[in-house]
Amino acid sequence: MATEKMEFQTEVKDLLNLMIHSLYSNKEIFLRELISNAADALDKRRFLSVSDASLLPVGTQLRIDVTPFAETKRLIIEDNGIGMNREDLINCLGTIARSGTKQFMKNLKDSDKSSVELIGQFGVGFYSAFMVASKIEVHTKKAGEEQGYLWTSEGAGEFEITEAPKKDVGTKITLYLKDDEDATAFADEWKIKDVIRKYSEFVSYGIFFHPEMKKNDKGDLEVQPEERLNKDMALWRQSEKEITEEQYKDFYGVVGHDANEPAAWNHSHAEGNLEFWSLLYLPSKAPYNIWNQEQQNGLKLYVKKVFIMDDCKELLPPWLRFVRGVVDSEDLPLNVSREILQSNKIITTIRKHVIKKTLEMLKNLATTDADKYAAWWKELGIVLKEGFYMNWEHLDELKELLRFDSTKTEDGKYVSLEEYVARMPESQKEIYYLIGDNKATVKGNPNLEAFRAKGYEVLLLSDPIDEFMVGSLGEYKEKKFHDISRGDVDFEKTAEEKKAEETSKKTFAGLCETLQKVLDSDLKEVRVSSRLKDSPCCLVTDENAMSARMERMMEAMGHKQEKQKRILEINPGHPICEMLKAKAEAGEDLGDWPKALYGQALLAEGSQLPDPAAYVKAITQLLTAVAK
Repeated sequence: MATEKMEFQTEVKDLLNLMIHSLYSNKEIFLRELISNAADALDKRRFLSVSDASLLPVGTQLRIDVTPFAETKRLIIEDNGIGMNREDLINCLGTIARSGTKQFMKNLKDSDKSSVELIGQFGVGFYSAFMVASKIEVHTKKAGEEQGYLWTSEGAGEFEITEAPKKDVGTKITLYLKDDEDATAFADEWKIKDVIRKYSEFVSYGIFFHPEMKKNDKGDLEVQPEERLNKDMALWRQSEKEITEEQYKDFYGVVGHDANEPAAWNHSHAEGNLEFWSLLYLPSKAPYNIWNQEQQNGLKLYVKKVFIMDDCKELLPPWLRFVRGVVDSEDLPLNVSREILQSNKIITTIRKHVIKKTLEMLKNLATTDADKYAAWWKELGIVLKEGFYMNWEHLDELKELLRFDSTKTEDGKYVSLEEYVARMPESQKEIYYLIGDNKATVKGNPNLEAFRAKGYEVLLLSDPIDEFMVGSLGEYKEKKFHDISRGDVDFEKTAEEKKAEETSKKTFAGLCETLQKVLDSDLKEVRVSSRLKDSPCCLVTDENAMSARMERMMEAMGHKQEKQKRILEINPGHPICEMLKAKAEAGEDLGDWPKALYGQALLAEGSQLPDPAAYVKAITQLLTAVAK
C-alpha cells in the first residue's frame, strides 16, 4: 500500500494548533497519558484472549518499555498490547469522539496560558505528546492480524498511514523531541524515571526502562540492563485477606510520608453503579503541616491506578484533613480537574463514603482501644472539633467521638460524653462545662468551687476552637450543655440553703450597691454568689452576652468589639467580703478594695488586667496598710 495522506478532523486541527503554540508548565502529563494508553491496550489484549487464546500465546509477558535517546532527541514508548489496524489509526488518532473537547478548547482560549495547567485538566490523551514532540511515529500491529502500519504526523493538520511490516503485536510510539530545553529533558534518564514513578507507579503491568547504550573500555557500545520502574503493587486493590498488618503499616509510610506507625486504617471496595477503592489511615502523631492549609498531604486520588493528584481536598472536609491514604476510581476520567471535581457526582458519592468510613474508623478505635484513642485525641482531637463548625450532617457521630478534661479526670485521661452522663448524680440536670485559655487557668477558676462541693463534674475546655464548638453542641441524650461562667446557677437547694441565700442577698445589698458605683464603668451588676466557696469573688458573663474569651479572640483577629460589661459575684462567706460589708454599713470609704477585687476576679479567670499598673498600686497600698 502506498502512503496515504489524510487531514485531521477540524476539531483536532484546532486542538493541536492551540496545544503546540501554547506554553504549559505541566508538560510531563503527556508521558502519563501515553503509558495509560499502553496499559489500556494491554488490558484489552488480555481480556480478548479469554475468548480467543490465540491472541495471547502462552508465556507472553504483557509489558511497557520506555527507551530514551538523548543524542538523537528521541523517546520511545512501546507495548505489546492489542495493537491497531488502519481503521483504528484513523478512528483513534485522526478524530476526537470525546464530548469535552470543545469545552477544553474554549477554556484554553480563555485562559492565561502561562499559568493554567489545562493539559492535566481536560482529556486530550495522545495529542498531548505534541507539546514536546515535533514529529510522532506510531508503528503498530493488531493482535490476530498480519499487516503492520506506520502512522506519522508533525501535528500540522495532516497525518500519513503506510503499510509497514512489524514482527510483534503491539504499538511502538517514537517521539522526535522538539529542540528546546523543556522538551529534550524527556530524553533524560532521571526525568523519565521521576515522571513514571510519580504517575504510573501502580500500573498493573511492568514498566521497563532501557538506558541508552554506553561505550565500554574498548569503545564498543553495550546494551545496559533494563530496570523495572513500578515494582510496588496497588495495595488498595488487593483483598484485605491477602494483606498482612506489616504491609498495611509499610504502605502508610509511603502515602503518609510518616515514620510513625498509623493509629488505625480502613480498607474498603465499593461496587455497584460506581466502583472505587479506598485505603484510609489515621496518623498516630499530628502531621507537621496540619495547620498549613496550603501544604497538606491528605488523600491521593488515582484513576484506574494512575496517579492524578496529591491532597485531593474535594474528598474530605477540612475537619478530617489529618486522614492519609488513597482513593482509586474506575469511573472518573483520567484527566479530571479540580474544577470538575468540585461539581462531580462521582466525587460527591466517594466523599460521603470516605467521611463515613473515617468516622467508623475513629469510633472503632475509641471503642476497642480507649488508651490508644486518648493518645490520638491528644494529638489531633482539636482538628476533629472543627467539625462542629458549619457542619450539621455529622454532629451526632462527632459528639460520640469527643473527649474532655474534667474536674474528675486524672492528668492525661479523658472522659466521653457517654461516660459523663452515665455518672451524673440524679440531681444534676445539665452537662456543665467551663472554657479557659489554658488547662491550668480553667482548673483554678473560682466558678468551679460550688460544683466541686456538690460533686458535679464539669468539663474543662481550653482549645481555641472550643468557643466555636460549644455553639453547635446543643444537647446530648436530652441533656443540655451549660456554661457555668454564664448566667445564674440553678442548683437544687434545700429550704435551709434557699433561706440562707435570701438572707445574704439582703445583708450584702449595701456592699453590692457600693461596689457597683465604684466599678460601674466595667460591671453590669454586682451580686451575691451561690457558686463560690473559697474565693472572695468571680466574674460571670450575662446569659446572652459574648464571652470575654470570645471577645479577646475576635479582637486578636482584627474585629474590634464593643466592651461587654460583666457581672461580679461576691462570696458572702469570705472574710474579705464580710469586712467590706462592715465598712460599707459604717459609711467608710472602701479605698482600693474594689479595684483589688475586680483585678483578682480577672486574673483568676485568665483575663488581662485593663490597667496592670493601677492594680499593682492598689495591692501595694493595701499590703502597706496591713504592714503598718
